[in-house]
Amino acid sequence: MELLRSANLVLRFLLELCALAALGYWGASAKPQLAGRILLAIAVPLVAVVVWALIVAPRAPVQVPAAIRFGVELLVFAAAIAALLARQRLVLGVVFVVLYIINRSLMAVWHQ
Repeated sequence: MELLRSANLVLRFLLELCALAALGYWGASAKPQLAGRILLAIAVPLVAVVVWALIVAPRAPVQVPAAIRFGVELLVFAAAIAALLARQRLVLGVVFVVLYIINRSLMAVWHQ
């Protein structure tokens, strides 16, 4: 059982990295000129990282109620899913949603 719990935490970390990659991909493939795409590809994931580090991360310096923490987490993942769907990456978006739901459900059951 401990192996499954550890695997779930690894999946969580990979999902977080994939969310940042999806946000960066969205920015890099936007319509603006090259400079705008570069700015979006860097700024959007960077904002997500900062918000995540401040509020959602296990050792976040800002302590908020669990509901707000979950809301911010959901917002970041929903933005990543929306980014994939906006770039017509339906299969990736659906796989991401399914993996997130499975991961989050197991985290709730196992109190991770």
